[in-house]
Amino acid sequence: MTRKRVASISDLPAGSLRRLVVRGEPVCLAHARDGTVYAVSDICSHEEASLSEGELLGREIECPLHVSRFDLRTGSPVAPPATLSIKTYRVTVEGDDVYIEE
Repeated sequence: MTRKRVASISDLPAGSLRRLVVRGEPVCLAHARDGTVYAVSDICSHEEASLSEGELLGREIECPLHVSRFDLRTGSPVAPPATLSIKTYRVTVEGDDVYIEE
């Protein structure tokens, strides 16, 4: 696995989402209100909407297009119409640096 620095935690307030492109792939970085940072594919598996334009609901992300929801920990859909999982990435935070492993 390769580790890549993708953001500063100080630039990602709790409760926010950010779209990144990591090695050509769109990734959604989510900073949950409990302080945990997650990274998932930024593309909804139901329709190709950008999840970073959606809403962060605890440990779930809601698609802005048809309100499908995904578990940020597993990528599994938890509310229809999506039925396919999205890719998740391992995230580590060291000091102010946020890293994604792929």
